[in-house]
Amino acid sequence: MSDSPKNPLPGPRSPEAVEAMLNRDGWKIFKIMAEFVDGFQKLAAIRPSVSIFGSARFPSDHPYYTLTEDLARRLSDAGFAVVSGGGPGIMEAANKGAMAGKSESIGLNIELPHEQGGNGFQDISLTFRYFFARKVMFVKYASAYVVMPGGFGTLDEFAEILTLVQTGKSRKIPIILMGGSFWDGLITWFEETLVAQGTISPEDMDLFHVVEDPEAVVEAIFDFYDGEDGGIASDSSQSTLEI
Repeated sequence: MSDSPKNPLPGPRSPEAVEAMLNRDGWKIFKIMAEFVDGFQKLAAIRPSVSIFGSARFPSDHPYYTLTEDLARRLSDAGFAVVSGGGPGIMEAANKGAMAGKSESIGLNIELPHEQGGNGFQDISLTFRYFFARKVMFVKYASAYVVMPGGFGTLDEFAEILTLVQTGKSRKIPIILMGGSFWDGLITWFEETLVAQGTISPEDMDLFHVVEDPEAVVEAIFDFYDGEDGGIASDSSQSTLEI
């Protein structure tokens, strides 16, 4: 009897199993298409808009919640629809502030076993099963990104838009971090590790900016588009992400 350990990996799938898997995955394509179509139909006319990201775990009495609500209200009154992930915490604060303003409050909800529950401050609400379809909707029509303190999901969205702009898959838009003390360690790591070791270029650090004051965020977005032909009006006629 051989003393070699058993191979813990499963063997090849049977032809029947492969066919069943292909049939199942084939039907998923239609579900994915439906999410894209629904998102495009509901969001294409909502311009200009700002996507706001941040943790679902901050309670309503947290300073970051209050800061986000203030920011969203100012953006809404300035004519920007506000898009959030539709859940609690920072997402709720963004929708709540937007709904109190003049423009629309939009929630892109996601089906999750934990943590996510739609907040009650959404003029337009979409629910996604697939993260990647939802992420496209955050980017495609956004005139700016504002990233509040958050966890893995927030970091994922931040890295996503940086990558899209860096690689030219998305046109350049304002990418703003709020809560500077929260982001200091990450920015230092970018500079001292990523730039220092050549995995990103020094100019990539200019793709985003840290802004502390809500009114300064609104001004920074308008300043960005004042330097573009046609300004915000021109931005409203095109998609950020070309797909």
